[in-house]
Amino acid sequence: MSPLASRKERPWWRDAVTYQIYPRSYADSNGDGIGDVEGIRSRLPYLKQLGIDAIWISPWYPSPQHDHGYDVADYMDIEPDYGTLAQAETLIKEANDLGIKLIVDIVPNHTSSDHKWFQAALKAGPGSPERDRYMFRDGKGPNGDLPPNNWEAVFGGCAWERVIEADGKPGQWYLHLFAVEQPDLNWENPEVVAHLEDVLKFWLDRGVAGFRIDVAHGMFKEKGLPDIRKDPAASMLGTEHKPFWDQEGVHDIYRSWRKILDSYPGDRMAVAEAWVSPSERIARYVRSDELQNSFNFEMLTTLWDAKEIKTKINNSIDALEEVGAPTSWVFNNHDVVRSVDRLDLGLTNHGDTTLSRQGDPKKLNIARGTLRARSAALMTLALPGGTYLYQGEELAVPEVRDIPEDRLTDPRWKMSGYSDRGRDGCRVPMPWTSNPAGAFGFSTNASLKPEQAWLPQSSWWGTYAVDTQDGVEGSTLSMYRKALAIRKGEEGLGDGPMEWIEAGKDVVAFERPGDFACYINFGAPIELPSNSQVLVSSGPITGHTLPTDTAAWVRLVS
Repeated sequence: MSPLASRKERPWWRDAVTYQIYPRSYADSNGDGIGDVEGIRSRLPYLKQLGIDAIWISPWYPSPQHDHGYDVADYMDIEPDYGTLAQAETLIKEANDLGIKLIVDIVPNHTSSDHKWFQAALKAGPGSPERDRYMFRDGKGPNGDLPPNNWEAVFGGCAWERVIEADGKPGQWYLHLFAVEQPDLNWENPEVVAHLEDVLKFWLDRGVAGFRIDVAHGMFKEKGLPDIRKDPAASMLGTEHKPFWDQEGVHDIYRSWRKILDSYPGDRMAVAEAWVSPSERIARYVRSDELQNSFNFEMLTTLWDAKEIKTKINNSIDALEEVGAPTSWVFNNHDVVRSVDRLDLGLTNHGDTTLSRQGDPKKLNIARGTLRARSAALMTLALPGGTYLYQGEELAVPEVRDIPEDRLTDPRWKMSGYSDRGRDGCRVPMPWTSNPAGAFGFSTNASLKPEQAWLPQSSWWGTYAVDTQDGVEGSTLSMYRKALAIRKGEEGLGDGPMEWIEAGKDVVAFERPGDFACYINFGAPIELPSNSQVLVSSGPITGHTLPTDTAAWVRLVS
């Protein structure tokens, strides 16, 4: 295996381990039960000790919070619940001073219905320049009573909403591929294009390292907005090509954005959240003149199966190798069931009911799921490219399933006809201490009870707290810290070559430069190579025996 050029010679994003922060749920500095910017800043030492390279902050802009920040009312300010723009600027600077890059979320497919543009569009009426910033259309039928086409919203129900015009009569319809409070922008309007470019520059000028692009496969819609030929409700996130996803026009946007990013020093970057099918199409988003990085969502829908995982790794590496882009591995984020549950129950994040998406909790084996989640983490951290982690993943927190129905906040709950509890279970505020005071240390307000946080914490939540795992040999937090430290010290990890090791049909094993190897056992216990030295493992290992569902990093000693 040929030696790899030094990481110092590569852009940072080709190797980065990036930690996603959901600001509402990370740390509350003012005692109101809602996470905020100063809370994140107070935890920078924790993140530095963890060993990550960058943090990605989910939307922190002013928003009515119908979809918790993904309904943006102003792209150039901070949500008052989270703090001020000055505090955000301080956070960016202090993170940079610690050697931690900071990436912000940008939401270009839609705004909030509270955005001043949309409010102006409602007042201006049909045919106005104000309405042309969004996807307004006349309805079908004699009186325009039917929506313009048969598209369904991702969160459920019709993707069109009819407005009441100034004369008090029903009028045009506007497109919202997500919640009704999230009207889609018209990306064929030059004013929209120019405004979002200004947004990029606004945050780049303040020192952010890049952007995570929400719904990066959206924005452009097929000319004429044709009906979906198959069942629209079943196909919104299905495998067939859609007239509203992955249209050619998005690539012109990203070529323009790449020029902006390249005009700033420090290898600024953008990563695409693009759910495309077939998965090989993701390579089109990371061509040399477009975006630098893309999420690899293959692992968010994978089963705990050696053959399937190996196939997905090969597919991902091969697809991106053609365009010279690095892979990036993701097992958790704010939109999916936690990997502890998902990998144990065989969930694929598909379906439109609580049972289909979250599985049967009676069948959940927490110990097995935790071991698999830890093993998955070691695997992704050893694979070529970068990795995206999600807050709480380093604690192996499971999905929270006992949130009372009257406390559920995800719009998916209502829009699914109350059949899908949505994504709140992976967004419960971080447990920092085992003591329930201050909502398990989430808040500086010691009198705040766990059930009083913006999303209620379960009574058992403190058993996963940082202070129960800090410095404890064998804890998930200790495993992550150790693995991330090894990763930083191993020149052959991060971006670069790998070679498969044949170790049996129930084993995924590969070698990286420097005689480093990773083994993940999906079957009966196996023996690791006799000439190997174990560096870190996801579970207890006796001698060289690798138990079922366990991963190990080893040094192959000659």
